[in-house]
Amino acid sequence: MQYKQLGKRGPMVSTIGFGAWAIGGMNWGKTDDEVSLRALNEAIDQGVTLIDTADVYGFGHSEELIAKIIKKRGKKNIIIATKAGNDFYFASEEDDQGYGPIRQNYKKDYILFAAEQSLKRLGLEALDILQLHSPNLDKLKQDEPWEALEQLKKEGKILHAGLSIQSFKETEQAHLLDLHPDILDSIQVRYNLLEREAEKILFPKALKFGIGVIVRIPLLFGFLTGKFNRNSKFSEDDHRRMNLSPERMGEYFKSLDKVKPLFEHFPDQSMAQVSLRFCISHPACQTAIPGAKMPEQARENCSASDLGPIPMELIPALE
Repeated sequence: MQYKQLGKRGPMVSTIGFGAWAIGGMNWGKTDDEVSLRALNEAIDQGVTLIDTADVYGFGHSEELIAKIIKKRGKKNIIIATKAGNDFYFASEEDDQGYGPIRQNYKKDYILFAAEQSLKRLGLEALDILQLHSPNLDKLKQDEPWEALEQLKKEGKILHAGLSIQSFKETEQAHLLDLHPDILDSIQVRYNLLEREAEKILFPKALKFGIGVIVRIPLLFGFLTGKFNRNSKFSEDDHRRMNLSPERMGEYFKSLDKVKPLFEHFPDQSMAQVSLRFCISHPACQTAIPGAKMPEQARENCSASDLGPIPMELIPALE
């Protein structure tokens, strides 16, 4: 496993992390907590130090599973990045868990409250990274979410502040990092072999300001593992029914043809390994956070770090 500093101010992190959305038990089909815990343990055994989660993943369940790992193994060498801003706490009589529909909430008091709840679930005194969770641009132009991050830093309840960017569209990324580069230590952005818009404006600005980059959706919801075909179906409780609909699958397969030479250059490596290596090859990107529901997936993901970045001359030119 290789390690890099997350921007100028962030912690040292493994170049392959662990994305803990799927193990939350919602939106990714059936999960098994014991298998999820084995996947997390396998990732850490392979050298992963960065675990990325969010309070809304499984309505706190992802954080609760991570807390079990911390309690058993200790916090040393584990960096927890969580998120806040998707409010699921207000009660609904129709929901036996006591949670209502999710809504964006970036009021200062709410971010402070959500951070406290994450600290309790994780059993920590401080969060390594707290990220604003995909706010729209109107929310980001307001002062309150940034004031909340500043206060949490001053109180020692978070060590670093991050932003998980809502979209990968170039127009939405053009000026995000100009807003509060003094507060922001890291950004999390959708980036993969078939979705490279971030290279145009966002990544150069991240390098300019010394803001770390965490790559999410590096395997495009599993499409870049090569395990799906045009007829692949997903269960009712799997968000990929929309994100990998037959129409989108058709578009992605067309785009895939353009990058096949890259996979062919590494015949002894899996599509997942090559795809993850691509994500950590750009100089602005320090780490990628593929999800894993099973230990073998975690093991394969981690091996991409050992293989290192792909030489730039082999990477297809950006259209």
